[in-house]
Amino acid sequence: MTKINSIGINKKPKDTLVVVAMSGGVDSSTVAGIMKKEGYKVIGITLKLYDDVKKTSKSRQCCAGQDILDAKRVANKLGIEHKILYYQKKFKESVIDNFVGSYLNGETPIPCVQCNQTVKFKDLFNEAKKLSADALVTGHYVKTITSKNKTEMYRGVDLNRDQSYFLFNTTKEQLNFLRFPLGNLQKKETRDIAKNLDLNVADKPDSQDICFVPNGDYASVIEKLRPNSFSKGNIKNINGKVIGVHDGIINYTIGQRRGIKISDKEPLYVVRINADKNEIVVGTKKNLIKKKIRLKNVNVITNNNKDFKKELFVKVRSTGRLLRAKVNFKDDFADVDLLEDEYGISPGQACVFYSKNTKGEKVLGGGWIKK
Repeated sequence: MTKINSIGINKKPKDTLVVVAMSGGVDSSTVAGIMKKEGYKVIGITLKLYDDVKKTSKSRQCCAGQDILDAKRVANKLGIEHKILYYQKKFKESVIDNFVGSYLNGETPIPCVQCNQTVKFKDLFNEAKKLSADALVTGHYVKTITSKNKTEMYRGVDLNRDQSYFLFNTTKEQLNFLRFPLGNLQKKETRDIAKNLDLNVADKPDSQDICFVPNGDYASVIEKLRPNSFSKGNIKNINGKVIGVHDGIINYTIGQRRGIKISDKEPLYVVRINADKNEIVVGTKKNLIKKKIRLKNVNVITNNNKDFKKELFVKVRSTGRLLRAKVNFKDDFADVDLLEDEYGISPGQACVFYSKNTKGEKVLGGGWIKK
């Protein structure tokens, strides 16, 4: 009987074809190197998602021109086949347009989740299947555990790098096909492996900005695509009194303090954005505390629904902490009752469900915050 290989497939590595999503960064490059070193048949695929913009030389992004060159150099170094797929149109329709529309609706979007949900784990998934690959391998920092042909997702060992929040919308079918070799590693270990493999990206800085937003200036991107979106409107206090004027709701996010330009006896924060009225509502920090959240488009990836009967935790922003909570599922949405105070929860962000067991912090699924 053939021994299960390192990625949980009953084949010898030399008979196992894996597609590695190569963004040109150190994580995905290292994954390609690990797969090659372990003897797998490897095809690297890099997605060109948007056309390069000017003045991005100091911006740390992914999926742009320089990153594609870096991915190709790594592939040449490793001696693996490398393909470039041109997905600019799909990316604009699925991610960029959604990003702009979400801001105009007074939300705070997460384009990285949309990207994973669409072009990366849908279109790239289909491409890997067309190539008859046995698995699609990525450099995300999450753990997976497979038992009886069913895969469960856990937070990565390096909690400073854990990316499970961005993968809550992965389907069960995709999860069974995906592999994440970095889930049990610390970031420093990844860079050490890259150096040992003599990869040119071993010391490359991590991507910081949203790939299509140069230097974090999302307002300029929206202004370019929707030039009429900067209309002035009222700033009101929580009692409905007009206390100022704003230059466009896209300049504000829930929990924002700077840029309001209104003085009061206590610091003021954006507590609500009413896009239909083109108005900003401000209040004190205590007005930011929320205990109830409604979610739409809920996705469940755990294979054991009993997980929801255990002590539950949720995460309401990528950099947030795990909060104790209860989740009540309705027809096509879910209501979340927070058992701990949290500030500045914004529509458009994700609320991801977790439970804890002896294997770690398990990802159960999640949904989009509606209100």
